[in-house]
Amino acid sequence: MTNPNDLLMNETHRLAHHEAVKDEVRSEVQEEINTHASAAIPGEQSKAADLGHQLRHKAFNEVAATEAEIDRARTAARISQIIDFVFYIAYSLIGLQILLDVMGARRGNGFRNLIDTLSAPLLGPFESLIQSIGIGRFQLKLSYVFAFIFYILLHIGVNALLRLFVERKTTI
Repeated sequence: MTNPNDLLMNETHRLAHHEAVKDEVRSEVQEEINTHASAAIPGEQSKAADLGHQLRHKAFNEVAATEAEIDRARTAARISQIIDFVFYIAYSLIGLQILLDVMGARRGNGFRNLIDTLSAPLLGPFESLIQSIGIGRFQLKLSYVFAFIFYILLHIGVNALLRLFVERKTTI
C-alpha cells in the first residue's frame, strides 16, 4: 500500500517540476516574441501580442488543472486512510475471532459474545465454506482464515482502484 506521505511528496515534486518547465517555456516564448515583435512590422506586432495573451491564458489553465489534480489526490488519500481504518478494524475482529476459536474460548463469555456479534456480518458469508479442523473446543476455522485473506485482497483492490484516480502511469 502506498504511504500517503509518498503520494504528497510525489505530487509536490510533480507540481514543482511542472512549474519549472512551464516557467522555462514561458520565458523562451516571451523572449522569442519580444525578439520578433521588435523586428516585426505593425500588423505582426498585434499578432505577437495576441499570441502572448493566448499563451498566458493557456498557462493559467494549466496551473488550474494541476491544482485540481492535486486536490483530487489529497481527497483520494484521505478516502484511502478511512478505508484503511475500516479494513484494519475488520482485520482485528476476524483475527480475534480466529484466535478465540483456536484458544477454545467459552461461548458464554461476554467478550466472546461481543466479538461473535461484531464479526458476524463479516464472517457470515464464509460460514462453513471450508471444514474446520480441531480437537474439542480448540478449532481452526479455515473459513475464517479464507475470509481474512479475502478481505486483505479486497482492501488491496479498493486501494488500487483509488490509485487509478490519482497516480499517472508513466510506463507500460
